[in-house]
Amino acid sequence: MRTRYGIIQAMKNNCIFCAIAEGEIPSFKIYEDDLVLAYLDINPFSEGHTLVIPKVHSEGLLDTSDEMLAAVVARVKKVAAHIKATLPCDGFNILQNNGEAAGQTVRHVHFHIIPRRNGDALAFENRKGDMDALKALSDRLRM
Repeated sequence: MRTRYGIIQAMKNNCIFCAIAEGEIPSFKIYEDDLVLAYLDINPFSEGHTLVIPKVHSEGLLDTSDEMLAAVVARVKKVAAHIKATLPCDGFNILQNNGEAAGQTVRHVHFHIIPRRNGDALAFENRKGDMDALKALSDRLRM
């Protein structure tokens, strides 16, 4: 697979998120521990749009163990609080899609933290990310 950075990699589990978690594909990490990785979405809905993933592969919410979900959601809360305090923003959406019909495009369970500001329009539309701005923002948000 060719990434945005021109790197050709064989992906673990044929899953781009597993490859990101393994460090095979670069990401703009803002949090990482033994179980979970949080990094900036490269096609964000808003500034600070972050993905939180378990490092162990499972396709969706229903395939993920209760213990892993508890761990991931605890990190979603921690990272969301950090983003809200650091940007700052007025609030945030937590989005988690399951299945193609629900808009899941990567078959690896993940949560979106989408920072919101008063008066912004509620629209979930990706826009092309600026890699330099994403790098600077990941440095600013890194925990």
